[in-house]
Amino acid sequence: MLTRDYTSGDIFNLYETDFVYLKMGIGVTRFKFENSNTPLKKYGTSNAQSAKFNFEFGSAPRLVGGTSLAKLASLDHSQVKLLSQAAVHSMDATRAVLMKWRRQGHSLTEIYLQGIAQSTRHIGHLWATDELDFVNGNIAYARLHHALHDCSAEFLAEGGSESNGLSLLLLTEPASQHGIGAFMLSEFFRRAGWRIMLVTPEDIADFKRVFLSDWFDAVVLSISTDRHIKTVSEAVMELRDATINPQLKIYVGGPMAQLLPSALHWQGTLLLDQNAAQTVETVTQVALASASFDANESLPIPSVDVPR
Repeated sequence: MLTRDYTSGDIFNLYETDFVYLKMGIGVTRFKFENSNTPLKKYGTSNAQSAKFNFEFGSAPRLVGGTSLAKLASLDHSQVKLLSQAAVHSMDATRAVLMKWRRQGHSLTEIYLQGIAQSTRHIGHLWATDELDFVNGNIAYARLHHALHDCSAEFLAEGGSESNGLSLLLLTEPASQHGIGAFMLSEFFRRAGWRIMLVTPEDIADFKRVFLSDWFDAVVLSISTDRHIKTVSEAVMELRDATINPQLKIYVGGPMAQLLPSALHWQGTLLLDQNAAQTVETVTQVALASASFDANESLPIPSVDVPR
């Protein structure tokens, strides 16, 4: 089980010696992605696939000095494509694009939602249309994930929120290989003052154990594929009445909320098809309203002297 528990205030960091693990069938392949300037075909891309790339970084990337980024007005689709290309190319190129956006005045919130999140979708599109192979796609995802860790401290400082006393379990589907979206969402929640437990369960038994492990004000399930929808939905139906918090709110989101929302309408849950910032706002409002209602319900009823 892969767990990121932020209750202690520590940040989980990836360093330049770390590896990204890509599970393919029953085998596991390790890639050191920090200094990977090897031509794309060395990563397993066929000649036909290599011909489909129009990445123009070369030995001296056009990301420093007088580039097309100099007059950037917004993070539009051309900039999303640029970041996607950089993520496929190298970690240094990825950081160069993000640093340029920062110097131009874009907030990290804007970079996260309009830059990194949209780039992950674009990379997924390239893979789905056979313009990017599985290995390079996962390496690109890993670099963007790494970039989020790089920016974490500054991103959290932008919010400046104190603890709101609320706790959240952010749970992916079992053995998920798509952690970037869940991690980004956890950062937005954490910045809003939530205590976060982010967990990738090993299997459905681990999923159930974590679900019932503690008191949570809300649970958000991030569903990235359709492989476990039936199993997870059945587990949620089984678990929702056994939780420590009888008023627990359960939300279902992730990529499948947009790709196949009809499959995520589970009894007793709420579907989330918003971006990370909007999701945090929705879940926080519901949780605070519920807490306020519970507090009012527990107030003693004042005695009143009735005239005889």
